[in-house]
Amino acid sequence: MAKVNGKVKLAAMVVIDAILVLTALSLGVYLRFDWNVPDFWMGQLEGMLLPAVIIHLAAFFIFGFYRRVWRYASIDELMLIAVAVSMGIGSTYLYSLYAGVLPRSSYIIAWFLLLFLIGGSRLSVRLLDSFLSKPQAAGKRQKALVVGAGEAGVMVARELKKHGPSLGIKLVGFIDDDRTKQNQIIQGVPVLGARSDLPEVVQQKGIGEIIISMPSAPYSTLQEIISQCADLPVKIKTVPGIFEIVKGQVSLKALKDVDIEDLLQRPPVEHDMEAVSRYLSGETVLVTGAGGSIGSELCRQIAQMEPGRLVLLDHDENGVFLIDMEIKQRFPELEVVPLVRDIQSRNILEQVFKDYRPTVVFHAAAYKHVPLMELNPEEAVRNNLEGSKNLIDLSAGNGVKRFVFVSTDKAVNPSSVMGATKRMVEIYLQEKARNCNSCVFCSVRFGNVLGSQGSVVLLFREQIARGGPVTVTHPEMKRYFMTIPEAVQLVIQAGALGRGGEIFVLDMGEPVKIVDLARDMIILSGLRPDEDIRIEFTGLRPGEKLYEELFSDRENFAVTRHERIFIAPDTSYDEAVVQEELDYLQKRVKRHL
Repeated sequence: MAKVNGKVKLAAMVVIDAILVLTALSLGVYLRFDWNVPDFWMGQLEGMLLPAVIIHLAAFFIFGFYRRVWRYASIDELMLIAVAVSMGIGSTYLYSLYAGVLPRSSYIIAWFLLLFLIGGSRLSVRLLDSFLSKPQAAGKRQKALVVGAGEAGVMVARELKKHGPSLGIKLVGFIDDDRTKQNQIIQGVPVLGARSDLPEVVQQKGIGEIIISMPSAPYSTLQEIISQCADLPVKIKTVPGIFEIVKGQVSLKALKDVDIEDLLQRPPVEHDMEAVSRYLSGETVLVTGAGGSIGSELCRQIAQMEPGRLVLLDHDENGVFLIDMEIKQRFPELEVVPLVRDIQSRNILEQVFKDYRPTVVFHAAAYKHVPLMELNPEEAVRNNLEGSKNLIDLSAGNGVKRFVFVSTDKAVNPSSVMGATKRMVEIYLQEKARNCNSCVFCSVRFGNVLGSQGSVVLLFREQIARGGPVTVTHPEMKRYFMTIPEAVQLVIQAGALGRGGEIFVLDMGEPVKIVDLARDMIILSGLRPDEDIRIEFTGLRPGEKLYEELFSDRENFAVTRHERIFIAPDTSYDEAVVQEELDYLQKRVKRHL
């Protein structure tokens, strides 16, 4: 039945186009002679009508007129109509040179008429569809303002006009800093001002909802918008997966409240998929710390690269259980081995390497909480340093091809036990890389990740939910932030770049003030900082710095072929000195046991 209906529809469109061609060509001649056509030219016209119809329909078929969905017609389709009509009129004129010429001016008139008639017929399809599919308003509608009148904002506006009434949303206008757009009308609604005018526009127009559609805006710009709305009775929303807006994948039914992760997002990581697949596909991959935030995301992303076997190792029983269940459910064809093991035990690790023969190791297991490790330095050394040393030594002697160590920005000019242990591992790994030709060792440094266990974002959410206060150690404290998927994507990519001993440093963007982060989270919760929720400054904790660094003063970074991954220069240390320092730390630890 659908096939029959399709043929009937095609036949109807062909007949209509044929009538429009006949009309345009005939009117062209009649207008040329002011409706008083001599008999000679009337005979010429009658002889040209059928060939003209055939030529134009052929042009329309060539340009795919009858395979297009015209209710979604845009400027591209208008350009296509102009080209097809021009080809049809031009071909008709060339044919007429042999079969009987009409006045040349009549072809020009016919071109304009046919462009109007064909274009109008297609536009009417879109207008009719828009009228028939227009949703009915659901009671009183909330007035909305779109911040950002670029391509993303226009797409959101188009969707709001189409689906807004059924969702109870009425688009009032745009806000955009581009001066050329001020007082202009886009998608039928005006640009009402710049970001500085936002509070005034909200009050004048009675705006109840602000939709941020600025996928490439930096954190500072989004932070400014949130601060401007702090005392306004408005909801702030964004579209989930805001980077997908550019691809046209907008669904207003999925509008959600802005979360802090949305504001700190950056453009997606560009993968060198060939290089990544080359070193992971078909391999036995061991991930330590697999139950943690970084480790579990490593497992998810590595599983997509079709390794031969994925070994999940962690001391946390619950963490291993959860990620094991998730990976097995999502990738049923993949062999997954969950192991509850402690990297501090060299004998246990030797058995793991003997039983499963890993060829790629991602080492993410570590104690990470700075103040806690200041109170438990022996455990920091045993786990972060000795455990890592066990893994590095065993990887060098058991056929591992590539070893990626997940380090931290706290390893740069370390002021804490945790940072110092991570820096020692970086140094030890570089020394091992110089003396081992069978395995490529590399480290990857980055800062804080949003949503990780113990993350300040999770702490702030809990404190806001309890009614405050939100505790910040110092008003000037700054930190680098990334989302967990973004950080892990770059870690895996860095693993493909390693040649031996590199310390890769990830592009973390601009550092963020922790107090600004706290204020933004309070505002996004619909509350007012220092009124509804108090912010308290508690002072720096042991081992903390006001700001973190990605490179030390002695390091001049080098670029890689990936624009968001850099290399800290190789620092040479005497192997004997390194071993002496390690032995000293191990003796100190044993005295405290």
